[in-house]
Amino acid sequence: MNLLLSLLLAIATAAAPSTSTDWPGWRGPTQNGISPLKDLPLSWSDKQNIAWRTAIPGKGLSSPVVWGNRVFLTADVIGEAVEGYVAPKHRAWGRPFRNPDSVPANNKHALHVLAFDAATGKQLWDRVVYDGMMYDEVHKTANYALATPATDGKFLYAAFGAEGFYKLDFNGNVIWKGDLGKIDTVGLGYGSSPVLFEDKVIALADQDDGDHSFIAALSQSDGKVVWKTPRATQGTFTTPVLIDVGGKKQLVASATTVIAYDPSNGKELWHAEGAQGVVVHTPVWGQGMFIASVGYPGKQVVGIRLNPGEGEERVAWKYTKGTSYVPSPLLYGDYLYLLTDAGLMSCMNPKTGEVYYEGKRFDSPSKFNSSMVAFDGKILVTSEDGDTYIVKAGTEHEVLGKNSINEVVQTSLALAGDSIYIRSQEALYRVRAQAAPLGRK
Repeated sequence: MNLLLSLLLAIATAAAPSTSTDWPGWRGPTQNGISPLKDLPLSWSDKQNIAWRTAIPGKGLSSPVVWGNRVFLTADVIGEAVEGYVAPKHRAWGRPFRNPDSVPANNKHALHVLAFDAATGKQLWDRVVYDGMMYDEVHKTANYALATPATDGKFLYAAFGAEGFYKLDFNGNVIWKGDLGKIDTVGLGYGSSPVLFEDKVIALADQDDGDHSFIAALSQSDGKVVWKTPRATQGTFTTPVLIDVGGKKQLVASATTVIAYDPSNGKELWHAEGAQGVVVHTPVWGQGMFIASVGYPGKQVVGIRLNPGEGEERVAWKYTKGTSYVPSPLLYGDYLYLLTDAGLMSCMNPKTGEVYYEGKRFDSPSKFNSSMVAFDGKILVTSEDGDTYIVKAGTEHEVLGKNSINEVVQTSLALAGDSIYIRSQEALYRVRAQAAPLGRK
């Protein structure tokens, strides 16, 4: 192979550089729900400022991923019933356990990865990466497309737990399937999104009572396990985060014990007491603090110092109000924001736990499953009714606007380019200022 050909091949196979206009995975470019963009729409409806609306197949609770002119989603399409399914036996809280809200996996399921043209909304491809029976049950309000995929600009990585981890190119070709074995989810579904670090894909698998929990890294080149670190952690549904501490990357996973790892080899760096309960939230960080939180069975927020001084404890403060079961908190600028499942919003000092306001309501009662996102001094809070409230960031709860697409929304918004992407139960939307009025289809 001559030198020119080698150089061209290296360029062709290199990951595209990340830009601040992309939304490459769960909670955006830095995993914290924050976008540096400024010129995003502030008003819309199901017809106003909608660039396009595209129907999507099946069900899914994964959020949109946007890179350049591509938008990606995953979906779960239920197939034919099959007799003879036997669910795995679970243990939780030291005893045999079956969640009363789990639904038996008596049907085949097709797990889809989809790509759309960001300019037109046209579906570019639909790849079924798995079609068959599922290993574990799932919560009655959930499905098997829970984890949000991640992209480096050239390849897409999708996580489906026991049904596999997949690498696809931007044309929808499956490059490899990674197998981390049977992953028990207490019959609720696998919800941890993949995290990309250098040449690795990080996967978290906290299971049942914790006897088989682990965190692992798969090679981006071939899907094989690079490292795998056991965790004595009961089942969680969180996603680990990559944070910078003293100029070095740390991989931190929230649970009843918060543990930081070296993402290059999986070795533990430090640990601290976490929020006590079933951890669903993705943690947030900033101002020298790491914030762990939980909403079930009790509400708790724990402020953890990333660089404690001499004589200081890791845990700086605790707070026992204001959290939800599902939506993650938001640390934006100088302030920490919490949201309950009923939409009660609170604002705190992340360093001290001081409360600036708590339990502030929106004008319409609803349920909230989407995690907050923020840009340009504004926080977007979306309800299941499809209403997105625009809240001014700061110590006063000031609602600047309310926008609705009049469809059920249970996923988090993606902010990319000049647009906001919303996944409803029925369709994928691109919200863009000055878009022509949309005729509903």
